[in-house]
Amino acid sequence: MTWEATKELKRRLSLERGAITKDWGGRLPVALVYPNSYFVGMSNLGMQTVYKHINSDDRFVCERVFWEDAENMPSTGFSRAVGVRREQRPAVPGISIESQRPLQDFPVLAFSISYEQDYFNVVKLLKTAGIPLWSKERNEDHPLIIAGGPCMITNPEPIAPFFDAIAVGEGEPMLPLLMDTIENGINGSRQDLLTALSKIPGIYVPSINKGVVERQYLINVDEHATRSEILTPETEFNNMYTMEVARGCGRGCRFCIAGYLFRPMRPRNLDFLLDQAKYGLTLTKKIGLLGAAVADHPELDALVTELKGMGASISISSLRVDNLSDAVLNALDKSGARNVTVAPEAGSERMRKVVNKGLNEEQILQGFHKVGKYGIKQMKLYFIVGLPTETDEDAMAIADITSKGRTILDSYKSNTHIVVDMSPFSPKPGTAFQWHSVMPVEVVERRLQGIRKALSGKNIEVKWDSPQWSEIDTCLSRGGRELAGAIAEAGIGGVSAFRGAMKKVGLDVQSYVYKSYPMDKPLPWDVIGTGVKKDFFILEAINSGRNKEFPVCAPSGCKACGVC
Repeated sequence: MTWEATKELKRRLSLERGAITKDWGGRLPVALVYPNSYFVGMSNLGMQTVYKHINSDDRFVCERVFWEDAENMPSTGFSRAVGVRREQRPAVPGISIESQRPLQDFPVLAFSISYEQDYFNVVKLLKTAGIPLWSKERNEDHPLIIAGGPCMITNPEPIAPFFDAIAVGEGEPMLPLLMDTIENGINGSRQDLLTALSKIPGIYVPSINKGVVERQYLINVDEHATRSEILTPETEFNNMYTMEVARGCGRGCRFCIAGYLFRPMRPRNLDFLLDQAKYGLTLTKKIGLLGAAVADHPELDALVTELKGMGASISISSLRVDNLSDAVLNALDKSGARNVTVAPEAGSERMRKVVNKGLNEEQILQGFHKVGKYGIKQMKLYFIVGLPTETDEDAMAIADITSKGRTILDSYKSNTHIVVDMSPFSPKPGTAFQWHSVMPVEVVERRLQGIRKALSGKNIEVKWDSPQWSEIDTCLSRGGRELAGAIAEAGIGGVSAFRGAMKKVGLDVQSYVYKSYPMDKPLPWDVIGTGVKKDFFILEAINSGRNKEFPVCAPSGCKACGVC
């Protein structure tokens, strides 16, 4: 480890409020590894929650480790915002923040994986540390390596051979027994420990488990706070105290893992949230409300009104354009917030029915009126291009409805900046679209360029994710264990080397992307039980083809999907 890397880690630690440093004496050290940059990882509330939970147990010491190299260093704009030039910042791959120790010093490595492309950073971290990548090659002298996070709920198979155990679901209900089992067995036989882990509900041991492992989730979300445990200027939220308002989403958008894999929708109690906010306001005036469906919280109006009265500057991760209430917009306006983010997802009404968005054009345009009325300075709109059955006309409807919105905002003289952020469609396991193929890259690129051209000169910022990278994501999310060899072969070269690695092991990226999976055949991710019945997914796939919407999940549970 270089002197520059040590200095950088200490600098970051000095900027943090809430970091936990513990003496290693008599405790079991756990490295909580986020295989992406510090900026991305520290913006993740799930990681912060696990960090606090493990460190609350005096038997353990938990320290954070990130992978940061030239490919995922923070952007120049971010670096300028915090007063540090990008070229002045050394790479700090695989070294803990708290004590600046390498991965090799930790007997337990716990990976939190949110994005498929981070699979390559898992490989880089383990290879750089000199730890055998394949679980079968490790023995009692090597650390126990486990993984959790959203990617491990959708489809862990492409990297399952790298891990000794995988946590499937939300961490809170699994961690107590998981930690007890590790602490009791870490100094004994490795095989005995793996066998014990395989008996814990929600823990998948790839070398042992043969049946379906059921997703675990927290029934009463008010039992555990999910909030910022560490504040730092070097995250997306920049010293903002963020808290989860609700978990899951009942909307059931057919492309979205949050609408299926984090069912049921579980709003937190208003008094519970206000107590969290009171604590947050002792640290900062900036309060962020996060969740997959913040706008669907039944007491959101009361929450933001109370927060405004407490003097908070409020930020909300994303709102439904049809739920832009006067109470919410007034609270955002009065508290100094200047941004609203909404996700119409598709431009045409037909496509919104295809994805089960539950929005019509009148509701979207009314949202523009409300944003203009309150003088919100920026409105970001998320769309997906290349959805199943989408035509050129459907795609161009994104430009059409945004142009109408621009006209509405201009009528209020609000000078609102519009940002259109588009993502190529990628079918995810555990959703109603899991069987679908995707459209060719050239078609998606043509439509993206056409939308940008149609919106040029209208004071609208247009950006999108790379269709080429989306193709890789789709491959990684839909494959089985046969992909592990290619991921390992790509090695330090990462994403850029993956296509060549696939060919070397006799596989082809496009065969995972440009084909429809049969509904009556087993899928690689069938090893995970999400609680949603396959018959319900099939029904939703059929409804999609008929442009038919399915109602929002009822709070009491409609029994249709099998979760509630």
